[in-house]
Amino acid sequence: MPSWAAFCALEPELAAAVEALLRAHKHHVMATLRLDGSPRVSGTEVVIDDGALVLAMMPGTRRAADLRRDPRLALHTQGVDPPDGDPAAWPGEAKVSGRAVELPAGGDGADRFAVEVTEVVLTRLGDPADHLDVRSWRPGTGLRVHRR
Repeated sequence: MPSWAAFCALEPELAAAVEALLRAHKHHVMATLRLDGSPRVSGTEVVIDDGALVLAMMPGTRRAADLRRDPRLALHTQGVDPPDGDPAAWPGEAKVSGRAVELPAGGDGADRFAVEVTEVVLTRLGDPADHLDVRSWRPGTGLRVHRR
């Protein structure tokens, strides 16, 4: 599975658009798997650090324990509604799926994980704003564009 930097090198335009959404807010929604296999959804700090997509969380959280046991995860960027009167100005939303790789704790003791990427999806309104443009990328498959 590619690192965030490797994904960025393969699909720089898609990566830049997704990074803009990730950088627009500090916290995003992450899904992990609980011990019993059921999903857990949590707010999580997401940063791009030296070419890595990094998740940071307070030490000892349940979501960190989830990732240590089963590294599969999904991220969803902080959602915002399309602006009234100008839906085409909506920045869209991004989803990143992958596997967490634990990093050394941060200076503040925070648990930190880098994400190895298995899928990236960017959804935006099309032009005209009467449909969605969905761009998705997976290793081995590459970029696909869907109109809905």
